[in-house]
Amino acid sequence: MYYNGYHHDYPKSVLFVCLGNICRSPSAEAVMTKLTKNQGLRIHFDSAGTGNHHVGEKPDPRAIDVGSTLDFDLTSLRARQLTTQDFYDFDVIFAMDNNNLANIKKVMPSDATAQVVLFDKFTKQEVADPYYGDVSDFRTMFGYIERVSRAWLDLWQSEK
Repeated sequence: MYYNGYHHDYPKSVLFVCLGNICRSPSAEAVMTKLTKNQGLRIHFDSAGTGNHHVGEKPDPRAIDVGSTLDFDLTSLRARQLTTQDFYDFDVIFAMDNNNLANIKKVMPSDATAQVVLFDKFTKQEVADPYYGDVSDFRTMFGYIERVSRAWLDLWQSEK
């Protein structure tokens, strides 16, 4: 597996990062957690935000509700902010959009061991933030996250 030009086996730990850690990144954590269990991969997932606005809060109720209808459980997740230690504790840090990618790279230590990449490195598209939208935007977000997650899992499975 290549992240930013470096070869790796499939990662053992992955962190998803968005702005507040209440919509996109916890949804991606829930989706990947379920999908990897179904495929027998042992990968630890977590999520964080670049901002501290929602630390300690549950995910957005719309994310919880839509996730539940799709059989993705977000109920135990709580928002937290990205820490310096995350750059050493995770193999891969996925940014959900280019703004967060830039913000992550600004605080990334020069000796960090994590590879920091855009979640959808395949098409270079961002995961749209549904926060100011409605339930349909959350459905769209989950569908997109699931498609990209399956693409990563296919790639990781081919490298086992």
